[in-house]
Amino acid sequence: MRVLAFLAALSFSATSALAAEEPSGCDKFKWPIERERAALTAPDRATLASGSEQASLPSSAITLGLAASSEAKLPTPPERAPKDGTFAGFTSIKSAKPGLYTISLSTGAWIDVVEDGHVLKPLVFSGATDCGGIRKTVKYELSAQPFVLQISGAKEDAVAIAILPVQ
Repeated sequence: MRVLAFLAALSFSATSALAAEEPSGCDKFKWPIERERAALTAPDRATLASGSEQASLPSSAITLGLAASSEAKLPTPPERAPKDGTFAGFTSIKSAKPGLYTISLSTGAWIDVVEDGHVLKPLVFSGATDCGGIRKTVKYELSAQPFVLQISGAKEDAVAIAILPVQ
């Protein structure tokens, strides 16, 4: 029994140490995020309901409404199972100019981009805590095919999203 208690304490301290090591501050992102952060904090973001369909990439950041993960009806199971009590949602984009894009979120959540029934693997990601307006940014190579952007594991029922071509 003492061994189990010791292992539980060790696991908790390792988890706490990992969380403490997460980068903090806007200067801790792996690349400049000023453009993404400005888009995510702009006051004129369109608000979309989960399940909405867009003809093309939004020209500015959006706010996507999310539902309880158990009720979100994501078209594809997320790559990372969401924790209980979190939120999820999705939007479909019918066309995009092929290229390298950053998908940035205002809050911590998991991103899945699904093209032609396959989850795209991100090329690189970066994130930091304590940077107002942006929490995570991920680079994806998008084709001209329609895709579904799925968000899961969010602690809030809405998330600001910016999908911007890499400059």
